[in-house]
Amino acid sequence: IRDRFMKHRIRKILLVCCSYDGYILEEDGHIEQQINQEYIDLNMSNPPSLTRVSSTAEALEALDRDDSFDFILTMYNVGEPDVFDFAKIVKERHRHIPVVLLTSFSKDIYRRIDERDASGIDYIFSWSGNTDLVIGIIKLIEDAMNAEEDILTGGVQAILLVEDSVRFYSSILPHLYKFLLRQSMLFSTEALNEHEKMLRMRGRPKVLLARTYEEARELYDKYSDKMLGLITDVSFMRDGAKDPLAGISFSEYVRANYPYLPIIVESTESSNRRYCDRFGGIFLDKTSKKLPVDLG
Repeated sequence: IRDRFMKHRIRKILLVCCSYDGYILEEDGHIEQQINQEYIDLNMSNPPSLTRVSSTAEALEALDRDDSFDFILTMYNVGEPDVFDFAKIVKERHRHIPVVLLTSFSKDIYRRIDERDASGIDYIFSWSGNTDLVIGIIKLIEDAMNAEEDILTGGVQAILLVEDSVRFYSSILPHLYKFLLRQSMLFSTEALNEHEKMLRMRGRPKVLLARTYEEARELYDKYSDKMLGLITDVSFMRDGAKDPLAGISFSEYVRANYPYLPIIVESTESSNRRYCDRFGGIFLDKTSKKLPVDLG
């Protein structure tokens, strides 16, 4: 069974960015070189290749010629059709290809995202010039693609992250993956040969991201037997409306089913700390500079 871990891999990425965004990405370091180096540093094989186009129109042409891309990473200002219509067209023509929007944080952009139909976009991430985030996105999509088979059939464990703040999960995912990949690397040093080392790396815990109460319940109910831990925000969407204590309700639901699962509650409001006593959770302050260290 272990030979089948991570059967679905990201090998080809279509990167949609205008010349200005391309310049910004290059200013932040040749992104492909950095991804390759990161894969080498973390002892991971087969870094993905990037094909860059400068507009959504070019991207659609590229997809018509070749629909073997594993996912599409698009910036925000990439011509007509705009990213929202582009994502919907992709979903109509190439349903199997995930679309990820990578955008610098601005209130104007996030207001427009809230106003538009973003149903064709699988994930939205906030770009702050950190190539580790791109690695995190690749790993998150691979985990989603492989979760069912690796967890239910292969016995791989999972960490559930429940968070609806784009800025927060964009900053925390790279730290979480770096920690897990380094732990796997340490574990793999005990392997008897290269093949077993690779299997141990591939058998690392999956990270599953939920952005609403319903998503969290669905993922937890499906994979509860293999849960390694829960990291949850306090306030997020439930039944179509913002529930200020959704994370507390969800934590109590999890605790009723699983008495010993480690639960981390993170919030910008320290007053939410008091709820953790109900289910033996650990409280982390989102505004703390030490948060990535505390999570590790």
